[in-house]
Amino acid sequence: MPRTAPSAAERFGILPMPDLAFTPEVAAETAHLYEKVKSVVPSVEWPFFAPYVKAINDLKKVRNAVILAHNYQTPEIYNCVADVVGDSFQLAREAARVDADVIIQGGVHFMAETSKILSPEKTVLIPDARAGCSLASSITGEDIRLLRSKYPGVPVVVYVNTSAEVKAEADICCTSSNAVEVVESLGTDRVLFLPDQYLADWVATQTKVKIIKWHGACEVHERFTGEELRRYRADDPSVVIIAHPECPQDVIKEADFSGSTAKMADFVKTKRPKRVVMVTECSMADNIMAEAPDVEFVRPCNLCPHMKRITLPKILDSLVYMTDEVVVDPIVAAKARRSVERMVNLKI
Repeated sequence: MPRTAPSAAERFGILPMPDLAFTPEVAAETAHLYEKVKSVVPSVEWPFFAPYVKAINDLKKVRNAVILAHNYQTPEIYNCVADVVGDSFQLAREAARVDADVIIQGGVHFMAETSKILSPEKTVLIPDARAGCSLASSITGEDIRLLRSKYPGVPVVVYVNTSAEVKAEADICCTSSNAVEVVESLGTDRVLFLPDQYLADWVATQTKVKIIKWHGACEVHERFTGEELRRYRADDPSVVIIAHPECPQDVIKEADFSGSTAKMADFVKTKRPKRVVMVTECSMADNIMAEAPDVEFVRPCNLCPHMKRITLPKILDSLVYMTDEVVVDPIVAAKARRSVERMVNLKI
């Protein structure tokens, strides 16, 4: 029988689990981090979080590891242990740049695959392998091959919120922050834009290129409604509404601004609206509030159950036991890398 490659635990070894007592020393060493999140993390919770925060930050040095955390991660992860934070586009770019042996992906599985695709020499771990994505699950590589036969010669743009298998079948990837620029960079009069139907609808309003869409959706964003936002506006006409373009079009029409999670964060931090309705995943508002405490957030809150699988205890387990490793077939990875790098290297 062929010998299987050694696991991450075999390559790096397993470390002793650190002491997780909340001592005066732990309190002192983490006090500066609690200052960053005290507006969104109750003081009664910090004695539980602080020992994990200290242990994770200590073990990152031992493992030469970095943590990439998406904007939807909870504040104690995003603000206290993450080395790089941002939307999926920012994390994709930084995955290829980080100087580390190990990447811990604070996000869902397709993000960890993207990190592995762009950094094949690095060990990529996800704290919970069950952290999936309804959008990524809505389309397969076979679906794209069938679409290519139906629309010969039409280029395929796939949202980065997809599996490695799907990226491998695409011409180029995009994120919500650069979708319009990616579509227009192809120089064609029509494109297949997959799989998010609502992002496709939004892109179609921003370009003259004909958008042929798929009917996938994010289970968080598709639950918001325009009627819900009109009620907020009726209660306070001065409120500023900002929405993610993965939301349905009736939501986008009610919004004062629509953009990726990174652009939403920039909007709040630069415009400093007095009251804002942030139409996206709940933890995003918590993370921005830590940086903009003068802004009042009105939250039509939908949680992503997949993002919330990632916790401090699971991140610590990853660093101690070196599980779960994300592996992408080298042939699939090579094809997927072309479409991701074409996006990352696009001059926009």
